[in-house]
Amino acid sequence: MTINIPLDSELAGVLQMFDRPLKDTARELIVLELYRQGKISSGKAAELAGMPRIAFIQHSSALGIPFFDMTEEEWQAEVDRVRKL
Repeated sequence: MTINIPLDSELAGVLQMFDRPLKDTARELIVLELYRQGKISSGKAAELAGMPRIAFIQHSSALGIPFFDMTEEEWQAEVDRVRKL
């Protein structure tokens, strides 16, 4: 499916700074945002981005998107659970 999205010249200029085809940059940013919001898994995001899952996880982590998204309480409960094993 192809969708045409009108962009103002300022946004198009910013996206062109990535030194990649605009459609590739837009696709990556959409996939990253869907993953960041928890709408898609890391495996699905990697598939949509066209890269191995571990590479996607590393790339998104380098951009500040955590692989584990837990509250402090969730993390502590997980630590406690593991310690009981």
